[in-house]
Amino acid sequence: MFADIIQNSKNTVFFGGAGVSTESNIPDFRSSSGLYMAQNVYGYSPEELLSHTFFIKKPELFFQYYKQNLIHVNAKPNAAHVALAKLEKARFISAVITQNIDGLHQAAGSINVIELHGSNSRQYCMKCGEKHDLQYILKPENCNSYVPKCKKCKDGIVRPDVVLYEEQLDPDVLQAATESIAAADCLIIGGTSLNVYPAAGLLRYFNGNKIILINKSETTYDNHADIVIHENIGTVLSTITGQLKL
Repeated sequence: MFADIIQNSKNTVFFGGAGVSTESNIPDFRSSSGLYMAQNVYGYSPEELLSHTFFIKKPELFFQYYKQNLIHVNAKPNAAHVALAKLEKARFISAVITQNIDGLHQAAGSINVIELHGSNSRQYCMKCGEKHDLQYILKPENCNSYVPKCKKCKDGIVRPDVVLYEEQLDPDVLQAATESIAAADCLIIGGTSLNVYPAAGLLRYFNGNKIILINKSETTYDNHADIVIHENIGTVLSTITGQLKL
């Protein structure tokens, strides 16, 4: 039935979260273990550590946590990323909207990826705007303690191009995501608890007739979906690409 819905859909969009990347051994920092680790090692919750206020007040601790927990340079695309790239290439889906910042969708071959929360592959100087890559902030010679400093202006902090708690989503990115969801007649939701706003609120723009929800645990949106699958998302999507002979 899942495969039939995709085949008969004129415009399918995928909306995903942290659960898509956990199979690449990228932990969900909002999980119980992530919350426990942050509180016990750093003395703050992940939401506090990754907030704009905390970043401004305690940049050293912010970057220590960020570098140790949100950057995974050895992570590789998993079966879910690969399946989504195949579905896009075969024109079964038109866009991937992700809450993740790891860039694994692009690494797998997806082209039309809308990154709601930015990407840790991009960095920029807060003072002069100079752009830097991920490796720049990881090199000790570019940092004062854990805090990366811009070599161009000699003074500005180089921060990741990601949306922190208390910060607004990029208006252009938000518009692109809204328009993609509004134009879809089928929406696949995967690997997200739908508890992170305003990202989860984008679902209200969906005007189509089919929703497929894949998540290991129940969500508040289960009752709105036509198909609900509480299984491993990589396995589910790989099965679908197999049925579609991709």
